[in-house]
Amino acid sequence: MRNIPVDVSALTFVCVSAPRPKVLNQETGEVKVDRDGQTVFTVGLSAADAMGRVDLLQVAVTGDQSVTVGEVVTPVGLVAFPWEAVLGGEKRWGVAYRATRVVPVSSDSSAPAGVA
Repeated sequence: MRNIPVDVSALTFVCVSAPRPKVLNQETGEVKVDRDGQTVFTVGLSAADAMGRVDLLQVAVTGDQSVTVGEVVTPVGLVAFPWEAVLGGEKRWGVAYRATRVVPVSSDSSAPAGVA
């Protein structure tokens, strides 16, 4: 599927769930790894725009990120990609998100200023 770059400059992101390893199989506990064998983590973020609209995103990122719940962050290299699959006989679809890293705004001088 096609990766769609996300313009994060007009959004404010807050970490709403701490990074945790992405589990592929709940029964076996198998954790997802990338092509290099590094663990893929999921970070829950809220994304707010200037109009006050808020969306919740689960962002996949390789390696554990140094962010905590409540921290204003910037997802670096954020991309969205549509997906569809047949799960349990039902067709499902959605948009998934991936970033190269998630950094606290305080440590990222190129991060956008907060959106009012």
